[in-house]
Amino acid sequence: MANTIPNSPGSHMADENPVVTSEANERIVGTVLTGEPLEPLREEASRLVPDATAGAVVTFDGIIRNHDNGHSVAELVYSAHPSAAEELSRVVAGIAAEFPDVRLWAAHRTGKLGIGELAFAVVVASAHRKEAFAACAELADRVKATVPIWKEQFLADGSAQWVGLD
Repeated sequence: MANTIPNSPGSHMADENPVVTSEANERIVGTVLTGEPLEPLREEASRLVPDATAGAVVTFDGIIRNHDNGHSVAELVYSAHPSAAEELSRVVAGIAAEFPDVRLWAAHRTGKLGIGELAFAVVVASAHRKEAFAACAELADRVKATVPIWKEQFLADGSAQWVGLD
């Protein structure tokens, strides 16, 4: 299966927000950390992740909402540690090992994002929906818990707050 999602290995994140992706294989279609919009990559992944064995495809889109903990959010900026791309790849590989019958793809944005923009995307395919949903949920939870990506929220009242520094 041809993979037209960029696959140039790397593990650093600079202010220029390059696309940093992992090598693809038969079960891990790819991982991406980028400052560019995710929608075109997610659409491509939605076509590439399912194969002839797939009976279910689960897609998770994490979008920027206009509120957090009772505060009105205007926009936010995601920052990534230089190891974030490598850690994202490691998390996806761990999920692939735990769920041997799934195919996976995951991507996370960096930089400035407005309300409604796609910040995090996961595509999982499996023969059965239960496994696809479980793998997708576990992947999203682990990325949030372990990948060193932080967000600075800019609130409607003009203040700012960091989230995810703990």
